[in-house]
Amino acid sequence: MSHLPVMLDEVVRALDPQAGGLYIDGTFGAGGYSRAILSAADCRLIGIDRDPSVIPAAEQLGKASGGRFVFVQAPFSKMAEVIRANGGDSVQGIVLDIGVSSMQIDQAERGFSFMRAGPLDMRMARTGASAADAVNLLSEEELADIFYVYGDERRSRRIAKQIVEARTEAPIETTDRLAAIVTRATGGKHSKIHPATKVFQALRIYVNDELGELARALEAAEEILAPLGRLVVVTFHSLEDRMVKDFLRARSGQAGGGGSRHAPAVETGPVISPSFSLLHRKATAASEAEIAVNPRSRSAKLRVAIRTEAPAWADAAAPGRNVVSLARLEAVL
Repeated sequence: MSHLPVMLDEVVRALDPQAGGLYIDGTFGAGGYSRAILSAADCRLIGIDRDPSVIPAAEQLGKASGGRFVFVQAPFSKMAEVIRANGGDSVQGIVLDIGVSSMQIDQAERGFSFMRAGPLDMRMARTGASAADAVNLLSEEELADIFYVYGDERRSRRIAKQIVEARTEAPIETTDRLAAIVTRATGGKHSKIHPATKVFQALRIYVNDELGELARALEAAEEILAPLGRLVVVTFHSLEDRMVKDFLRARSGQAGGGGSRHAPAVETGPVISPSFSLLHRKATAASEAEIAVNPRSRSAKLRVAIRTEAPAWADAAAPGRNVVSLARLEAVL
């Protein structure tokens, strides 16, 4: 299955690229957004992605762009450093498509999906601790916390207990073995959703520090967007969307709301001068027509904000922290 960029027309329309402007596609992937942005205006674009597998597609676009496109392999939380390294200090727009791509899911050797037997990996950057390291080295309590906080898995303790018992027999190294353990722990399939869905999601979020990356990326966007620059973010589950929503509502001078018991706290502080204004108060969802063609878009939410002339908040949002430290896991590898 080829990767279809979600809400492509809506994203480009929200970004509103202008001739001569400099933009960032912080999640390059297969390059769908990047190609559309470069086609929409005679602008310049920097593509960022921490996944090295996207480099061939990025190189191809670079050759075809007439010098208007540059790719940097890095996490999008480093976009401020990327801009400075490329001779700039501000941009007119940033696009972020948060989460795992269908390309990554379709590659069995990446270990993102329980639908394909492969090594239990899940690392987007292909460096650092893997999902296999997590399930084999973390304690039962730590695993339960990860499954509950990042997967909203009600049976987290039972699943964690079964994993710890199973790894005493042999290390858990493949996606199909982990899926089988989770299925047994939950008593089998009870709905249309596979029993291992939430556990795999939680492990992926954990080993890639996805919520921490997102929190730091929002801060970086606030720092480098020029006045009237646009931040366009597409999310796919409630943890991400809540973080984006709370950040933008706070930075636009609105009440912060009650927050989420799942997401790492984003400390917003008192509002002095709003650094963003909201283009729309509510998130935009994919159309029924798009959902019919691309089921992945069903859970997508698009949020857009415009940078004001106010400085970035001095008491910037605290980076989201993993419920279990990745540093602790990596220390025992």
